[in-house]
Parts: sequence; structure tokens; C-alpha cells
Amino acid sequence: MAIVAPAQPVSHPRWRWLQGFWRHTLFSLNPRRSRRLAVLTVGLMLVIGVLDYLLGFEVSMIAFYCLPVILGTAALGWLFGSFVAVASVALWLAGDLLAGAHYSNWVVPWWNGLLALSTYLVIVWLFATVRGLQIEMQQRVRQRTAALTAEITERERLEKILLGISERERANIGRELHDDLGQHLTGTAFAGQVLGEKLQALGLDEQRDAWKIVELLEVGIEKTRHLAKGLMLEEIQRDGLVDALRELAHDISDQFRVVCEFQQEGECHVAESSSALHLLRIAQEAARNAVQHGRAHHIIIKLTCRDAGHELTVQDDGTGLPVNEGRGTGLGLRIMSHRAQIIGGDFLIKPLPEGGTLVRCRLPQAHPVS
Repeated sequence: MAIVAPAQPVSHPRWRWLQGFWRHTLFSLNPRRSRRLAVLTVGLMLVIGVLDYLLGFEVSMIAFYCLPVILGTAALGWLFGSFVAVASVALWLAGDLLAGAHYSNWVVPWWNGLLALSTYLVIVWLFATVRGLQIEMQQRVRQRTAALTAEITERERLEKILLGISERERANIGRELHDDLGQHLTGTAFAGQVLGEKLQALGLDEQRDAWKIVELLEVGIEKTRHLAKGLMLEEIQRDGLVDALRELAHDISDQFRVVCEFQQEGECHVAESSSALHLLRIAQEAARNAVQHGRAHHIIIKLTCRDAGHELTVQDDGTGLPVNEGRGTGLGLRIMSHRAQIIGGDFLIKPLPEGGTLVRCRLPQAHPVS
């Protein structure tokens, strides 16, 4: 199921520049940018003061001083913003007085100045609060991102350790089957063969039963050998993935009495053994699933190597994935998908239109087969 990101609110193009200025300039913690904003604040305040003087006292510029107040608060915090607010009020009153403003009472300019200063200080407090919340939110996001990154890294490390333990246990079981059970079955078959020869020398009819037991033991020895061989793949030597996949196709054909062929396209070079082993395990699991669950009769294991990356596909002509529930929900698929994720691959399983199933693991060149 694809994950769809939530729709973002679409802003009008005329206001995009203001949103970018608000997000990237006003809330920036870069010291160099803060100094630039401080210089810009003082310069803007002086420009507004000159314009206020030139336009005369009849045209009020009091609202325009809000911009340097906001910039000052964004540059160096509420203390510098308060200083800009006081300086703006003083500059505004001085400009009106120099422009020839006359008041009926000396209390009037002081009252107007206090009202303007109170308004600016409220703006400073509100903007400083918003700026503090923004900074706190950014810090929390960074902390949670760092914690999540560390958790993901630790999880990946533990997953690799667990898979390594799993491979070692598989190899140990394979050695036990080969060295212990295999030798035991071989000894038993030899004893049965000796018994059959004795019964044959005596001319007894029971010799047929003895040879049947020997035949069954030889089949058991062969199955044990195949099982041990599949479990003992601890590592693949350099550039041995192609040979391992070709041998896997032969073993699948011989063990399950189906047609399993291997195809290669391009020159495939393996850098390390761990990723090659994961690819081999994916092919092994996909081929066995095709026979055991999909009842396939023809399986194609293909390894394609190009400059863009490597691609392993396992295609069969079996019953395919059911409509509502497929093998994709099983443990085998989750293991294959997890192996692909560990080596940085893209894993896909899907039913084919003509029937059967396609399993694909694609490795980009940025994550070479290793």
C-alpha cells in the first residue's frame, strides 16, 4: 500500500516570498544573519524617520516603525527589540517636532509616545514569544530526529546481528546434518547392504526387503545432503554469486523434479559475500515458495547486471498470488523483504498477468552487490 503524504496548503504566489522570509530569515539563529538583521533594522528605522520628517507632521508614519521593531526582535531578541521600539518612538516624536508640529499641551506628545511605545512593546512580546516557541519546536524536532536516527541505526545493527546469528545457526545445523546424521545414515545403509548380501548368499526371499531398506536409506542420505548443502551457505566467495545461483537452479530441478533454469545478463562482479548471500537466500526462498506453495512447474532465476545496478528476479508459472491474500503476507516474504532492505535493495512481489508470480530484488549502483 502506497503511503500518500498529507496535502499541503497551497499559498497564493504573492505571499510565498513573505512565507519564505518569515520562515528562513526571521527565525534564523545564524549569528552572521542576526548581525545583518540588526544593521538592517537600524538603517530601516533611520530611513522611516527621514521620510517621517520629509512628509511632515500631518502624515503619520507611526505604523511603519513596526517593521524595524519586528526585525530587531528577530535579530537579537526582545531586549534589542525593546530598544528599537523606544528609539522608534523618539525618532517619530523628534521628526514631528522638527517638522513644525505644535501641541496645545506638553502632555500630548508624551501621551502619544507612551501609547505608541506600549503598542510596540506588545508587538515585541508577542513576536518574542512566537520566536521562542519556534526555536523550542526546532530544537525538539532536532532532538527527536537525532533520537529516531540513533534508534533506526541501532535497530539496523541489531537486525544485522540477528541475521548473522541466524546464518551461523543454519550453518551449524547443516554441519550437524552432514557430519552426524549423514554419517549415521551412511553407516546404516552399509549395514543394510551387508545384511542384504548375507541374505542373498543364503538365497532367502527377505533379501528384497533388505535391498529396499538400503534404497530408502540412500534416498534419505541424498535428501540430507541437499538439506545440509542449503543450510551451510555461510558465505559466497568473490564473484561466486553467479555460480551459486546456477547451482541453486540445478538443485531445485533435481530435488523437486521441476524445470528451474538460471539466466544471466551482463557481467556480474560481487564485491563482498554478505549481500551476495542475501540475494542467494532471496532466490532460494522464492524458488522453494514457487514449488511448495505455487505448485509451479517452470521457474526462471535471472540475474541482470547493468551500470545502473543489479537486479535479481525469480519468475514461475504457478498458481500465483490469491486475489485477497497471497504469500506476501507470510513469513517467507517478510524475510525476503527484510534481507533486501538490509542490503539497500528494492523488493517487489507481484502476480503476473499470464499466471504465476514475479519476485524481484533490485540493487542500485549506489549500493553495489556486496
